[in-house]
Amino acid sequence: MDTPLLSVSGLRKRYGDAEVVRDLDFTVGRGECFGLIGPNGAGKTTTIRLCLGLATPDAGRIELVGCSVPRQAAAARMRVGVVTQFDTLDPDFTVTENLLVYGRYFGLSDALLRERIPALLEFAALQGRERARIADLSGGMKRRLSLARALVHDPDLVFLDEPTTGLDPQARHLIWERLKSLVGAGKAIVLTTHFMDEAERLCQRVMVLDHGRRLDEDTPLALIARHCEAVVVEMYGASVDAAAQIAAPLARRVERSGDTVFAYALDAQPLLDALAPLQRQGLRVLQRAGNLEDVFLKLTGRQLRD
Repeated sequence: MDTPLLSVSGLRKRYGDAEVVRDLDFTVGRGECFGLIGPNGAGKTTTIRLCLGLATPDAGRIELVGCSVPRQAAAARMRVGVVTQFDTLDPDFTVTENLLVYGRYFGLSDALLRERIPALLEFAALQGRERARIADLSGGMKRRLSLARALVHDPDLVFLDEPTTGLDPQARHLIWERLKSLVGAGKAIVLTTHFMDEAERLCQRVMVLDHGRRLDEDTPLALIARHCEAVVVEMYGASVDAAAQIAAPLARRVERSGDTVFAYALDAQPLLDALAPLQRQGLRVLQRAGNLEDVFLKLTGRQLRD
């Protein structure tokens, strides 16, 4: 079996009285997208910073692309790409200049970089934008350029911190396609995201974090099967309070968030039949399969995190 590109064991980090990472263990191999999901403050970004050697752990072991971190973090980062949550493109440079300057940080010659740039621009769907200024790019273009920039030195592993936040559906789907192609080419990805459909589509394995602790880890389908009922019935609109009362004895569990009631059941038909009279009075009903968002909410709760 191939040696993991990232191996973490017993990782801990405390800031003051708050322990933000608590005894984490995980590995990431070649050709794998590994997801870190959890509410705000769960420890996702801190975990990435620790893995990159940008913060020093209080305890634990980190091996990144064969290097011990943080002791050999600088050497490890030469083989790693990073796309941060917020764009860090240089607004004074053109698209091509951003790639050239970034590549020089890794000791790459201008000649080699100019050979690579056309393929990177094609990968990012930015052909024809070589001389464009950053201010003239859309949000989706900036995120795609950030991804291309992270690949300029052909890294083995890429850390992506919420790479599609703020993008429209077309831009998100294009980035998903590009990320799948990277995994297919044998690169590894560590992904943090608040979009559960994104994690479900892209990740071979997902770890759910909260308050720095691992709540569970598995494939998305295995997590859904372990924590969710087969079907979910969402109810909102007129008579939703009456709908909640009807659902209580017919579902495994019933939860409410705002003006929407969620009924989790093994068989939706008895509940749908019972709700039919209320639908004629304006109740809106949606039936769907359980998904990773249901897992997320069951394990971490529906309480708002800031």
